[in-house]
Amino acid sequence: MQVVEQLKNKHLEYFEEQAKKRVRIRKRHSYYWNDITRFCDYFAHDELSVLEIGCGTGELLNEIKGNRRVGIDFSPAMIEQAKSRFSGVEFHCMAAEDISLDEKFDMIIISNLIGYLDDVEKVLQSLHKLCHPRTKIIVTYYNYLWEPMLKLSEKLGLKTKTHDLNWLGLNDTNNLMYLSGFDVYRSTRRMLIPFNIPLIAPLFNRYIAKLPIFRHLCINQYTFAKPLPDFAHTGYEDKFSVTVVIPARNESGNIENAIKRLPKLGKHTEIIFIEGNSTDDTWDTVQKIQQKYASTHDIKIGQQKGKGKGDAVRLGFEMATCDILMILDADLTVPPEDLVKFYDAIASGKGDFINGSRLVYPMDKEAMRFLNLLGNKFFSLAFTWLLDRPFKDTLCGTKVIFRDDYHRLIRNRKFFGDFDPFGDFDLLFGAHKLNLKIVEIPIRYKERTYGETNISRFKHGFLLLRMCAFAARKIKFI
Repeated sequence: MQVVEQLKNKHLEYFEEQAKKRVRIRKRHSYYWNDITRFCDYFAHDELSVLEIGCGTGELLNEIKGNRRVGIDFSPAMIEQAKSRFSGVEFHCMAAEDISLDEKFDMIIISNLIGYLDDVEKVLQSLHKLCHPRTKIIVTYYNYLWEPMLKLSEKLGLKTKTHDLNWLGLNDTNNLMYLSGFDVYRSTRRMLIPFNIPLIAPLFNRYIAKLPIFRHLCINQYTFAKPLPDFAHTGYEDKFSVTVVIPARNESGNIENAIKRLPKLGKHTEIIFIEGNSTDDTWDTVQKIQQKYASTHDIKIGQQKGKGKGDAVRLGFEMATCDILMILDADLTVPPEDLVKFYDAIASGKGDFINGSRLVYPMDKEAMRFLNLLGNKFFSLAFTWLLDRPFKDTLCGTKVIFRDDYHRLIRNRKFFGDFDPFGDFDLLFGAHKLNLKIVEIPIRYKERTYGETNISRFKHGFLLLRMCAFAARKIKFI
């Protein structure tokens, strides 16, 4: 314990001394620090409460979005400067090992701090008292491949000298998060050139750094995590109510089967049929089914004024009143019975956005044409690269999200714009921007028993490619 205290005092003396010149040094290296701030801010939103542990003189917190921003640091001199400079942020002088705050935060940022901690796991474990089940944590640290270059920069006076720091690779950080009770759902790296060389640095950092191989050489690494769910807890079965939105165009023969096969979900199940531009009697059938099952089911119906599945889903979600929103395609190629798995995944905290995957189990012979299968494989690879997490199937129609997260997605929709007539990419990209944990659930994809697909392989495939290129500018090359 004496050694630990000596180390803490050594670090405290160092940061107290650094506080005198911290603002000036940070401005000199603003190109490096501003990139960390911008990337964390990408996932922040105006309605979130944000805590930064090891906030220094408070620059990151001052620039990040949030309706409540709190920073802690164990250096009194650092906190004094932060308070004098940024009146809109709340600062406290306290050690990461001994946080006495008594509140829960939506986002917790730990930026370039874990290298100084004597017991990283102990500090991470203490975060649970500051977390609710959907809290998101961002941990940033430098890539240890850069250690020789950083030491050389210190000798040349290009970088502030530091004590010997913990040797933590990205896998080490992720492992410590798991050992501390957190679920790491995404990791990434950024920045090949940490100082501003006009034209060259922006080119390398915005584009080349995102390419395979080069990304492993980036200086900054990021870990995104949320509290692990309590798998022994069984109280979620009746915790949430569920709205199932069923877009239906030329699906008259599937409407009643959807009702008969749909299981009870959560404490209450609301069903919303949205009919749009059918050339058969789907709208008449929907009205008859609502009346027929009025005594046993909570069924609402609506007709879209616009076109496309995305427009139908938005109308259905607008009419929804329950905690969790689900999409079920009226062709029933995704079995309604499988929605229980989707409910369990989101209600138990295993994920914040649940996406179906048709490309795991063998599917019925006529369920998906060969070119469609190739297209889905391509887009799964593209999304794996775009969103920094494995994706198997991006175009499965069954997707699930909490209604309050969907409302945040709506408020944030202006970032991407109205670009997706299908709705799949709008929801996936929106969930990524909200920093939600996306989970895929394998389902058995069935052959249609009524009607024909509304998807055009070439016309819609080209449109999907354009949307991927658009998203790359908004998600990857930032």
